[in-house]
Amino acid sequence: MNVIKVKSCSTCGSAFDCGDTLEGKKCWCNDFPPIFAPTDVIDCLCPKCFKNACEVKIDEYVTTISPETALKNKAKDLPKTTNLVEGIDYYIENGNYVFKSWYHLKRGFCCKNGCRHCPY
Repeated sequence: MNVIKVKSCSTCGSAFDCGDTLEGKKCWCNDFPPIFAPTDVIDCLCPKCFKNACEVKIDEYVTTISPETALKNKAKDLPKTTNLVEGIDYYIENGNYVFKSWYHLKRGFCCKNGCRHCPY
């Protein structure tokens, strides 16, 4: 039996289901990059606010990266995930996936394909 925790978003106040269960199932927020320290937010955020906060924090970080510093960026050292998040790792343009700088930084190197948002 999964016991679902209902929480209130620290930002907007809306109620949402936390994915952590007593049986050890991990929350949906684990699909996002582990970029927040516990002190950055009072408590959990709802999926919409959490995604928005991640996008803002990642976009701020990406602006500090230059081709000279890209190889030594922190994103490549984060735990690897198989889940790509729209708006963070990519966006869709004319039906095509366009990978953002964050995606490339997580990979850790330039693929030499002339990607639009390549930070290297």
